[in-house]
Amino acid sequence: MSNLSDDTLRKILTQIQNQAITSQRALALVRSQIQAKEKDRKILQLTIRQLSTVPAPSGENKGDGAGIEGQTFKGVGKMFVVVPRKEVDAGHAKQERELNEEIGVLAKKAKYLERQFDEANTQLKDIFHSQQREQQA
Repeated sequence: MSNLSDDTLRKILTQIQNQAITSQRALALVRSQIQAKEKDRKILQLTIRQLSTVPAPSGENKGDGAGIEGQTFKGVGKMFVVVPRKEVDAGHAKQERELNEEIGVLAKKAKYLERQFDEANTQLKDIFHSQQREQQA
């Protein structure tokens, strides 16, 4: 590296530092997104667990409001609509699959960004060590 001028070396160092900083910021953002998705998944799992303790509807709804035990409702605007239990369970299962897939994609992205950050740091260390060796020689 002794054949590189100081100006060229500074440009290279600046570029590598910028890459490291960009990777670190993106990594922090991805990690916060993973935490948010994990939180959503835990809330969904708790909802599924709590809903599993509710007894299934008996099917004896006479329209008088007395047979609503175990029925599920979905909020639509300012109203609630009766939704079959199977439909609610299927929606929760689909939502859980989607969250798991999104977390997996984000984990891969985080791993890539970690590798990119580590490579930039390694390059910086290599440059500094080579400069120190040249100055000592």
